[in-house]
Amino acid sequence: MDFGKLFQLIIASSLINNFVFTMFLGLCIFFGVSKKMETAIGMSITFTCVMVVSAALSWLIFFYIMIPLDIAFLKIMIFIGVVASFVQSADIIMKKVSPALYYKLGVYLALITTNCIILAVPLMSADHGYSFLETIAFGLGSGLGFGLALIIMASIREKLELADVPAPFRGLPIAFVLAGLISLAFMGFSGLITL
Repeated sequence: MDFGKLFQLIIASSLINNFVFTMFLGLCIFFGVSKKMETAIGMSITFTCVMVVSAALSWLIFFYIMIPLDIAFLKIMIFIGVVASFVQSADIIMKKVSPALYYKLGVYLALITTNCIILAVPLMSADHGYSFLETIAFGLGSGLGFGLALIIMASIREKLELADVPAPFRGLPIAFVLAGLISLAFMGFSGLITL
């Protein structure tokens, strides 16, 4: 077990290959939930937990059931089923444990099921042939990267509520400009780690 490689995988997936800022995946939830810091933090924690657990479950199903039965071509459908069942469980748990956060996240909680980042992690893990621990590290790093993106954006958008933004740029247009500027900053990490 190479802990150095696991650490590199976490750093690479959270900063260098950040799904939001380098691949532009998961933007519907990114723009929808990043208006307030409280919802951004709640969604980051939920997103990371769902990503790690669904990636681990998908890895187990892929290597112990799908490959022996030679049905690897069904991985997209099966991984969606795994993600959907786990998100439904998280939905029920959050409704019981934190009803206020559950109602603030609203429809975006259900959209986790069909979010492309959540599905991209087990698909990329299977395609790259990651081991079980590497898959967990990849899922954790991707979730932390998404959470970092949400928290950065939420902190800037909360400050922008007090700023005098020109009328045509208020709301979503200034959010797109900010996302582009943050993406340029994240490009500075490119080439830092090569796996």
